[in-house]
Amino acid sequence: MKIALFTSVAAFALLSAGMVHAQDAAPVADAATAPAASDQVTEVIVYGQGQSRQTQSVKADDITKLAPGTSPLKVLDKLPGVTFQSADPFGAYEWSARISVRGFNQNQMGFTLDGVTLGDMSYGNYNGLHISRAIINEDIARADLSQGAGSLDSATSSNMGGTLKFVSRDPSETLGGELAGTVGSDNMHRVYGRFETGAISALGGLRGYISAVDMKTDKWKGGGEQKQQQVDAKAVLPIGEGALSAFVNHSQRREQDYQDMSFEMIDRLGYDWDNFQPNWALANQVAQLYQTQATPTYPGKITTVDDAYYYGGGVRDDTLSGISLNLPVSDTLKFNATIYNHTNKGQGLWVTPYLPSPGVSYSPFYNAADPSSDDAYLSIRTTEYDINRTGAIGGATLDLGAHQVSAGFWIENNDFNQARRFYGETLAAPHRDSLGFQSNPFYTQWEYAFNTKTTQLYLQDVWTVTDALKINYGFKSLETTNKVNQLVGGTINAELKSKDTFLPQVGAVYKVNTHYEVFGSYAENMDAYVSAATSGPFSSQSQANIDYVKTSLKPESSKTLEGGLRIRFPQFSGVAALYNVKFDNRILAVTQGAGIQGNAPVLSNVGGVTSQGVELAGTYRFTPQWKLYASYSYNDSKYEDDVHSFDGAGNPVVTPTKDKTVVNTPKNLLKTELGYDNGALFGSLGVNFTGKRYYTYTNIGGEVPSSTVSDLTVGYRFETIGTTVQLNVTNLTDEQYISTIGSNGFVNSDASGTTQTILPGAPRQVFLNVRKTF
Repeated sequence: MKIALFTSVAAFALLSAGMVHAQDAAPVADAATAPAASDQVTEVIVYGQGQSRQTQSVKADDITKLAPGTSPLKVLDKLPGVTFQSADPFGAYEWSARISVRGFNQNQMGFTLDGVTLGDMSYGNYNGLHISRAIINEDIARADLSQGAGSLDSATSSNMGGTLKFVSRDPSETLGGELAGTVGSDNMHRVYGRFETGAISALGGLRGYISAVDMKTDKWKGGGEQKQQQVDAKAVLPIGEGALSAFVNHSQRREQDYQDMSFEMIDRLGYDWDNFQPNWALANQVAQLYQTQATPTYPGKITTVDDAYYYGGGVRDDTLSGISLNLPVSDTLKFNATIYNHTNKGQGLWVTPYLPSPGVSYSPFYNAADPSSDDAYLSIRTTEYDINRTGAIGGATLDLGAHQVSAGFWIENNDFNQARRFYGETLAAPHRDSLGFQSNPFYTQWEYAFNTKTTQLYLQDVWTVTDALKINYGFKSLETTNKVNQLVGGTINAELKSKDTFLPQVGAVYKVNTHYEVFGSYAENMDAYVSAATSGPFSSQSQANIDYVKTSLKPESSKTLEGGLRIRFPQFSGVAALYNVKFDNRILAVTQGAGIQGNAPVLSNVGGVTSQGVELAGTYRFTPQWKLYASYSYNDSKYEDDVHSFDGAGNPVVTPTKDKTVVNTPKNLLKTELGYDNGALFGSLGVNFTGKRYYTYTNIGGEVPSSTVSDLTVGYRFETIGTTVQLNVTNLTDEQYISTIGSNGFVNSDASGTTQTILPGAPRQVFLNVRKTF
């Protein structure tokens, strides 16, 4: 990759040098708070001109050129510093979906939709939901990525490692709509429709839309399917120079899991190995052998009860709604406010061989006086989620000429209930819906009620020193209070607080001339504690351990320093950036045993982490129809300390993590995309190289080889009839590679390669889409 680095830097320098006589670029925008780009910009990737932070925007056109139903996170994978992984071709399978930036994992990043927080978008999220459930892909107008700490006004308590802001499409001024249908590999089909009211003059120019999608596909290996239904609605009412807007988005997501693999399993059982479904008899046979024999002999190549389960899955129902007012009070004062609510009902399902149904005679829940008809050697274990959170976001900007002073707030109250329950099944055949909500459990292992209150305030000034120089400086104050009350399975009652009253940011952008600008920023941030029984401080499910966190640990924090050069010409635009990030109090949960068994992870403060690197990206339009995009990122993230802990007997244990590479952090990322568009015929070929990664903290074992994956898009627009036909081929070369790592958490070492925490990527898939506008 040293050659790749040299050629990327050389190409960037030559391309930029070759443009020195081109025409002027657009004027510099607000240094701190302006959008990454106007929707009038024709490029789908914009490099954040005018901002003091490293930031890029991806517009709707780039999202819709992916296979319909693809997560917008996947299109962001091409941006510098970003790596995205998923075991399905769409990146929508939430158990496997992972995005990381500059060594920050997903749960250390912030995500918002139209300003409303989506939490950290982790699986089983306690304070939000995944972007694939929050909005239909076609209804997204833009996604803005800040690789650093993100802006002060971001409504998120976890954005140490960057912020992703999704912006929805506004309703059209014109009556009309869109219909689209997609078919493809593994019996995939998807139907999307959107109706636009246009501006209704009798109602003061009120305009709105309603859209809906239905998608279903079989898994690419094993039994089961993944499906989703969504409805989005949005309305905008002009009020003078401002607007009152409201939205309601509803999603019903149903997905069945791929089996988490290990390298040893892939060698023994094959790349295409998966869970037993639909072979119910075999799943029960393996469970019975495990339960009744001290050293069971399993059929075929199976050597352990964890090689396969009958199925795993997730069901989620979400409704996200909000109402916003953006109002210029005067020529100098602007005001904005949003009130939102999110409700979620979810279950994570797993057919477990570790606990038979209550009708089995040796089940701990067997009742001889009243035996249950549920007599399978398996039972269904769930982790159940219920979220009801309400929040408000507000701000004001005062234009004083050379100074633009802004201040604002974000408050949220979140009630989260989480439980672990077991449900019976019958031996003859399963009678429960594998993609439905389960009811009538025979056992509730634990249940917790969490409440999280979040308050964030910010104050900022953007000072236009000269026409060329802008400086922004300000700070935010963040406080979260997490309370837990154990309802079943214990008596835990605890409270944790994350608080920092002064988290400063300062930055500057200097316009050297019409083609070049330099930028730089410094930011401090904090990651608030997580309120869940399966992650964060409460995952130990121990009052003593929670009290230890309260008295001995501090929330994670980071200090980010970055700077760089942006270049903009009619044919070429790009960015080169350097950064250094210092972590303090980095807290990691080390998985004990098979993660799916629900063993409580051990929470540790692993000390400091330093991340530093370089990011290069550029788009060269060498004809009006042809363009070439490329980005290269080098990241060096290392733990600064060994981890000191104690074993079960109280003996000290040292885990040698000092100077080891941070998990799931490739040093080298190289992304290229060749695109063509003459207004009718269009297409693109993207090639993404991801360097080797580790899922072990000590880097002993757990090395995942590098991979190169290509995607192809070809389409044609029939303008006279308003119809577009598009063909997408994912993983064009049919590469076998490991996509997601850490699906069951990260471990200290894995010299034997037996840790089940990796997921193979999907093979080549083909999809055909037809879209009609009217």
